[in-house]
Amino acid sequence: MRPTADSATRKGLAPPEARSSWLIVLVGFMGAGKTSVGKILGQRLGWAFEDLDDRIQAREGRSIEQIFQESGEAEFRRLETAALRDLVAELGCASRVVALGGGAFVQPENARLLEQSGAHVVFLDGSADELFRRCQQEQKSRPLRRDARQFRELYDQRRPFYLTAALRVDTDGKDPDTVAGEVTCSLGVL
Repeated sequence: MRPTADSATRKGLAPPEARSSWLIVLVGFMGAGKTSVGKILGQRLGWAFEDLDDRIQAREGRSIEQIFQESGEAEFRRLETAALRDLVAELGCASRVVALGGGAFVQPENARLLEQSGAHVVFLDGSADELFRRCQQEQKSRPLRRDARQFRELYDQRRPFYLTAALRVDTDGKDPDTVAGEVTCSLGVL
């Protein structure tokens, strides 16, 4: 589904007749729910969903953790930018929801690429304490999640970049379905 011309204009979005496709990109710190919310958004809208980290892992034939361990963060960031560039180039006429890794939007080249693509960047925000708690409950390995102090320092470094997104949605105390509903209402896509 696409927004009506009236709701798209009101929200500052291009009316659907002016766009061949939509790209909604979810950004935020680890534990914010980008993948969970992205899957729900994709289902609700009938659009493809992609997690950029999954694309990187498939291309490299290794996990994110292995890339960090074997090649370092700088190489991972290079691979991340290349994957994002390819994803944007593939957009064509098919609308898509994409979840970025926590550090992707912090990279100036990636932020510029998304701005140039016309993507609707949505910051899924949450307090550092809640995000750390969520990450501890997961069985997922996160190369940059260490102790609570280091987690908060990284969160504090990245948050100003996330705040440049066009839309901010608070995730504290909310399930992914509720957050997805707030995103669709705020963007006017349902």
